[in-house]
This record gives sequence, structure tokens and C-alpha cells, in this order.
Amino acid sequence: MNRLTGLKLLCLTLALTLGLAAGCAKKEVGQGGDDDELAMTESERQAAASISNGVIYFEYDRFDLAAQSKETLSRKAPTLKQFPQLRVVIEGHCDERGTEEYNLALGERRARAAYEYLLNLGVPASQMETVSFGKLHPAVLGSGEAVWAKNRRDEFKVFKPR
Repeated sequence: MNRLTGLKLLCLTLALTLGLAAGCAKKEVGQGGDDDELAMTESERQAAASISNGVIYFEYDRFDLAAQSKETLSRKAPTLKQFPQLRVVIEGHCDERGTEEYNLALGERRARAAYEYLLNLGVPASQMETVSFGKLHPAVLGSGEAVWAKNRRDEFKVFKPR
């Protein structure tokens, strides 16, 4: 990919991130500080931690949910339904192979697969968002199948709107 295309993608990602941040005030859980302590009760913090834990992984160039991923999502759903005041952003990620554009689209399909599964389990759409980071935020740096497998994932960030 040429440098100009990469720069355009970076600008687009930054614009989308700023647009999401400006869209509504929210407090992500686990950033520390007094505001977190005041914003959430202890039970909300525990619920948020249980939702945030449990990354799900994908096979190469795939976005379908494996049985283990479905089990992980099935454990998150009751907590999300019990705490409707909490919101979750489902982040889709890819390994370093493929173009940035392709991986952004694949990351979105991965995040959307988890979103649709949770929706089918009764979690309200208003409680969830999806975002794709493609290959921009690897969990592990390096190359090789063991590294790439850890980067093909969905992560779950929980926040409570102010």
C-alpha cells in the first residue's frame, strides 16, 4: 500500500474515533482514578470486569464464531441484561496480513458477529456498539501463526454513560 493511502486511512480512523468520542459522554471502566469510583457501584464494576474479560478468537480470514466463542458470549449476555445501564463496545481486530482496508472490513464483520450473537441472546442493541481496528492494535507484536492467532480477536470494552 502506498503512503498516501495509509495516511488517508489513519485520518479516517482518527476522525471516526473523535466522532464517537464527541457523540456521547462515557466513562470507560478500568482506567483508574476517582471518577471511576464515583461513576460505578461495586456491583457495576464487578459486572463490567466480567463482561470485559473473555476475549474471543477467530480463525485466519474468518469471522464465524467458534463453539468456545459462543460459550464466552453466552456468559456475558446475562450480565449485560442484568446491568442495562452498562454499555459495551465490541472491538474487532485482525492479524497483520492483508491490506488495511481488508482488515478493517474483516474486523467489522468479527465485531458484528459477536454483536448479532449477543442480540439473539436478548441483549438490547442500544447497549452495544461495534468498532473495527483491523490490524492497527495488535495484542502481540511479531509474526508467525502463534502471534497472529492472538491478534485475530474481539475485545469488549465496558463503559457507563454519564
